[in-house]
Amino acid sequence: MTTRTRIGLAGFGTVGQDVARRLDSGALPEAVLSAITARDLEKARGNAAALQSRPAIVPLAELARHADVICECATAGALPEIARAVLGAGKTLVIVSAGGIPDFPDMVDYARQHGGRIRIASGALPGLDAIRGAKEGQIRSVKLRTQLRPDSLVKEDYIRRQGFDFTTPPKEPVKVFQGTAGEAAAAFPRHFNVAITLSLGGIGFDKTQVEVWADPTVPGAIHNVEVDAEDVGLTMQSRNRPSATNPRTSRMVAPSIMAALRSMVATLQVGS
Repeated sequence: MTTRTRIGLAGFGTVGQDVARRLDSGALPEAVLSAITARDLEKARGNAAALQSRPAIVPLAELARHADVICECATAGALPEIARAVLGAGKTLVIVSAGGIPDFPDMVDYARQHGGRIRIASGALPGLDAIRGAKEGQIRSVKLRTQLRPDSLVKEDYIRRQGFDFTTPPKEPVKVFQGTAGEAAAAFPRHFNVAITLSLGGIGFDKTQVEVWADPTVPGAIHNVEVDAEDVGLTMQSRNRPSATNPRTSRMVAPSIMAALRSMVATLQVGS
């Protein structure tokens, strides 16, 4: 019988638990959930108690010993520590919180030095395969326009510093940011994994232009991407549906992780 790939989860909140249930149900027969780490290990043990796969609940420092591929399901702030532990052990890391990558600028060199590999899940980003294909030629410009619910921005420090108060939602869309992807990720670390992923797949943090709108008419985040390249012109949109258990999280995050894992272990891979 073919040996199944051991999957570890670093983070066990809404996304991590969703991925765990999918793996536990046999959605990916080539893989098995083998280990979980989280900030609160006792809470993680309770949340994992119903899983048939009985994954080990271990501190981050021990996670790489129990898994071949580790999915980061935590936060941008936690990513550098997770990445050092996983990549330093020469394992493969699937990243969700790409907004934390600028806080570990030497991540690729660190992974190369230790034999680790990095895979960024596309999450809510539309058309990443097409953008990567366009990058094989020349990309002249990349623009991202994002519409977010005002209540998802209420507690953001950047929003407060700019003088916006969305405790009472505006009646019309309000532009709250315009700048580069790197600036957007610094201003909105919880929201702009998409901007960082788009930058890495395209022309970089400083050349990718971003607009952010607080829009009371949208049920979830909407991302509009425009790419002008020598080989193709792309206009793409994703309309995210919020998680039923955590409205601040997109329902597409866990499926995106599963798709990334599937492309790593399945016999047939569709897309580049």
